[in-house]
Amino acid sequence: MRNIINISLPKELVQIVEAEVKSGKFATKSEFFRMLLRLWDERVLTEGVRKSEGEFTAHKGKKLISLRDLR
Repeated sequence: MRNIINISLPKELVQIVEAEVKSGKFATKSEFFRMLLRLWDERVLTEGVRKSEGEFTAHKGKKLISLRDLR
């Protein structure tokens, strides 16, 4: 099931979204915003992985032997 979210944008941003849809890169404005949210989510996940890698490199990470070690 889809939920509807309404947003308000300045004219300049509306023009960008409409131009991208008109160019054929996106079928709808909703598709454009779904792509932006996917990119944002990917960035957040990437930052988390980088932080974890840094902790592991600094020997602050915890080596897991089993799933029980997650507790």
